[in-house]
Amino acid sequence: MEKSLLPSIPAKRYFTIGEVSDLCGVKPHVLRYWEQEFTQLRPMKRRGNRRYYQHHEVLMIRRIRDLLYDQGFTISGARNKLQELVQSERERRRLASDSVDDTSLPDEDGLDLETVDGEVSDEQELASPFHVDDQAMHILRKELLQIRELLSETV
Repeated sequence: MEKSLLPSIPAKRYFTIGEVSDLCGVKPHVLRYWEQEFTQLRPMKRRGNRRYYQHHEVLMIRRIRDLLYDQGFTISGARNKLQELVQSERERRRLASDSVDDTSLPDEDGLDLETVDGEVSDEQELASPFHVDDQAMHILRKELLQIRELLSETV
C-alpha cells in the first residue's frame, strides 16, 4: 500500500482544526476524538469553542497518525508508546543533567521545565524544541524515503 505524503507544516503559530486536518490527513471529527484519548493534545479554544493547534501539537498528531495508521497500533497501544517516548526523554535528560557538574545551568532547551513536585509534565516534555526537532526529523526522513521510492519507480 502506498503511503501518501503529508504537506510540509507552514511556519505559523496557530492552526485551525481544518488546517490541521489537511496537514495531517485526518478528518476533524477524528482530531476531536483523539483529544479525548491523548491527554497531550490540548488545543487552545477561543470564541465559540474554536480550536487552535500549535506547531508541536500538529507534530504530535502526525506521530499519533503514524502509530495508528502506518504502524498498526491500537489507541491504547499508541497511548502507551507515546508515554514510553516521554519516559525515555525524561531519562535522557536525567542522564544528561547528571553528567553536568554545575546544577545551576538551565535545561538543554533553556526552559525551566520543573513543576512543583519536580516532575516534568507530558505537555511540557513534548512541547520542547528538542522533541519537535526529533519528530520533525523522523517525519522528514520518512517523507524523503517515500520520495526516493517514488523516484526509483519512475526510472
